[in-house]
Amino acid sequence: MMSTDRRAQIVTGAIELIATRGIRALTHRALDTQLALPPGSTSYYFRTRQALIEAVAAGITARSRADFLAAQEDFASGQPPDPVQVARDIATWLDQLLAHRRHDLIARHALIIEVLADPPVHAGLAGSLFSLDRATDLFDALGAAEPRESAHDFLALLEGLVFDRFAGLRAGSAGTVDQLARPLAEFLTSGRNYQPRQPNSE
Repeated sequence: MMSTDRRAQIVTGAIELIATRGIRALTHRALDTQLALPPGSTSYYFRTRQALIEAVAAGITARSRADFLAAQEDFASGQPPDPVQVARDIATWLDQLLAHRRHDLIARHALIIEVLADPPVHAGLAGSLFSLDRATDLFDALGAAEPRESAHDFLALLEGLVFDRFAGLRAGSAGTVDQLARPLAEFLTSGRNYQPRQPNSE
């Protein structure tokens, strides 16, 4: 149990370190110092820097997935989706995410760049915050001509909005749910996303 707790403590400390000091500051020694651990403690649990990075990526991915699954219950109503309300719901969730998991979001972005040469780890991080499958289901329910393509575009918009709030031009400013909901609603109600589908010829 102590081993599991210490590993989790190190991962949490690594996220804090990356978010506040940058990815280059992530070393075993720096973590030992930050967490007031005996020298060599971090390297005992994670022998290499790569092992440490993979553990941090897995931790961020697990937290993001748990948050998303919890949010699904709030989004699921069983009724045809109202684009404006969907935009508002997602914006509210994003605003809470930015308020309570800011360091996770910053560390995730730093790590996505760091692990570009490691496809499995990169794919896990890149897909951890939002679900392409769930977004595809949403656009299918909304009647999009190409649900998968619309979903990809929508997730790109979400990623941009998140980045804008923690590291972009709006970083440090007082963001609002309305500010997040506006571009989401514009995208979800855009006529270019919804075109009449061709009838099945079979």
